Amino acid sequence: MAKITKKRKEALAKHDLTKTYALADAIQIVKDITFTKFDASVDIDVRLGVDPRKANQMVRGIVTLPHGTGRVKRVLALVTPDKEEEAKTAGADHVGLDEYIQKIKDGWTDIDVIITMPSVMPKIGALGRILGPRGLMPNPKTGTVTMDVAKAIEDVKAGKIDFKVDKHGIIHSSIAKTSFTNDKISDNIKELVQTIIKLKPTAAKGTYVKSIYLSSTMSPGVQIDAKSVTLQ
Repeated sequence: MAKITKKRKEALAKHDLTKTYALADAIQIVKDITFTKFDASVDIDVRLGVDPRKANQMVRGIVTLPHGTGRVKRVLALVTPDKEEEAKTAGADHVGLDEYIQKIKDGWTDIDVIITMPSVMPKIGALGRILGPRGLMPNPKTGTVTMDVAKAIEDVKAGKIDFKVDKHGIIHSSIAKTSFTNDKISDNIKELVQTIIKLKPTAAKGTYVKSIYLSSTMSPGVQIDAKSVTLQ
């Protein structure tokens, strides 16, 4: 049997694993059971009553969190020369085209988001096997393939995230840092969950939001009473 560490015992003693908590209480509990020496991420898992294997029940979208995620995202802008200055001014960390495509082919993926243009996508298509598994492939549905390169970069830097239900029907996302105030964490959670609710597929039957769990880096999960988030 695996040994339970002292910190985990302390965490488990501060909340009941069988109980659901109102949003405000859940946020405070997560803070109380976080013992990392760094500013931990606050993560949310939303289990939906959908069958992701069916195309008409896929849930995917984008949302700009009102207070950002607390994480500085590294942006690569793969653009034509006439768009390079625009991308740099908007805050892209790396700007270019062919040289970066070659770097990626050579194994470089030290970035969080790639922004590009429709005319460049044929060149990027060959990178699918590298970028796809890492969630880095640009996609018009997430706003990362666009002619308005500057706005796309600014949105990402401001806290825009994209989310997608996994094969188990769960949406997982980092939505804050534990150093955020409780109110800011709450605002971010509500914005994400309300966005997910708006995307409910018409083919989904029964309870849509089945459960919501909140946790931080290396902490146990705390179940939130969904009504305290969805009934606003």
